[in-house]
Amino acid sequence: MTQAFDPDGSAEQTEYDRPLSGWTKLAFGAGDLGPAITANITIFFQLVFFTNVAGIPAGWAGSILMVSKIWDAVNDPIVGVMTDKTRSAKWGRRLPWLLYGAIPFGVFSFLLWIVPDFGGMSADSKVWMLFWYYVVVGAISQVFYTVVNLPYTAMTPELTQDYDERTQLNSYRFAFSIGGSIFSLLLARIIFQVVPESEGALQYLWLAALCSLISVLALYWCVYGTRKRALAFEAQRIKVPTEETISLVQQFRIALSNRAFLYVIGIYLCSWLAVQVTASIIPYFVVSRMGLKQADVPTVLIGVQGTALIMLFVWSRLSKTLGKKAVYFMGMGLWIIAQFGLYFLEPGQVALMYVLAVMAGVGVSTAYLVPWSMIPDVIELDELNTGQRREGVFYGFMVLLQKLGLALGLFLVGLSLQAAGFREAVAGLPLPTQPPSAVDAIRIAIGPFPTIALIFGLVLTYFYPITREVHAEVVLKLAERRRNAALER
Repeated sequence: MTQAFDPDGSAEQTEYDRPLSGWTKLAFGAGDLGPAITANITIFFQLVFFTNVAGIPAGWAGSILMVSKIWDAVNDPIVGVMTDKTRSAKWGRRLPWLLYGAIPFGVFSFLLWIVPDFGGMSADSKVWMLFWYYVVVGAISQVFYTVVNLPYTAMTPELTQDYDERTQLNSYRFAFSIGGSIFSLLLARIIFQVVPESEGALQYLWLAALCSLISVLALYWCVYGTRKRALAFEAQRIKVPTEETISLVQQFRIALSNRAFLYVIGIYLCSWLAVQVTASIIPYFVVSRMGLKQADVPTVLIGVQGTALIMLFVWSRLSKTLGKKAVYFMGMGLWIIAQFGLYFLEPGQVALMYVLAVMAGVGVSTAYLVPWSMIPDVIELDELNTGQRREGVFYGFMVLLQKLGLALGLFLVGLSLQAAGFREAVAGLPLPTQPPSAVDAIRIAIGPFPTIALIFGLVLTYFYPITREVHAEVVLKLAERRRNAALER
């Protein structure tokens, strides 16, 4: 069994004192592979699957995703608090949730991509039945997404307290996240080429089945690969006395009274909203604006995600010398230029489209890396002020915002397309040609709208208060408090 931290420096030296091993970093990164794969095919293809395969009107399709995400967002902070209170001598606080939630998560993720056969009904009745099927299955699926993803994200500050090592750990996490996204896009491209476009339902069925299986296996890799380190933290944590447990409402008040956390919330919401809207509109942009085929959509998305994957490690290294703020400003600047360029892009300018996709990927990587690297610093500032570690509460709010951003983005895209006269598919017929008003709505959704969100995020980043020096002072004070508490025992 891994021994706990000994503040007196005796022979009980801990696993937790050592730098993270490469195996632990890889296993931790793998934990984001499953949720990332399922989330990314949802972001990239769920809306277009509803409109172009299931035949649901665009406004209704956006509403399905919004309803399920909002319902799911409600349970995020609750699950976060529950994981904080979980006790398991064998698995610690977070890992039991991944262990038992992995299989149901994979099953319900798959069920979202089935088109049930409601034979014998009128066209309107079928649409209503499909609507409610996807609302219910989507809500259950998102509950299990929370069960595995929120405890996973809350593990970050528990695996290491080193300022730079946390950024590196998040680099591994998002390398798997973006790598999983790229893998799912490559898989989608292969399936779209092998399975005829006329059999759209079968295309997405194969994609969902393979992605769900990989997701479950990756979660189990994370559980067994990080267990030793997680138990080392747990052994240290239970030796340090904490203040009396406070109510859920009070914990939320404390979290929202943390000024640094409010800045992180704003930064993340702005950047993530831009990611969600852009990702969901690209399939429509490639086909309806640029005149390309559905099979070309994954290639464009790979241009974005592939660049983001490479740049993760570049930004991680640069953040050690330039700081998180500077890295975020550099990435966002290029991303804003790319979004403007996409708005003015004309059909036939395919090469320029790929150049802009690469530029956008440079910025997208900072949207993944920087806000999540700020959260552990916020948690330690809260611990210094309150005497309690509440990773679950803070990460619960972050995941809540991630889902609200996704829900809002997809709902706005669906609503704007329907208002602009977007024509959904009809079973058995080729995809309809979209009117100019719908194409203009697609251009606005891929250009000006995300740009405004990104600019707001830059303003908030400028005023973010926790620098490297501030964090170092917080860590020193926490270390002194723990030493004093150990000596008093």
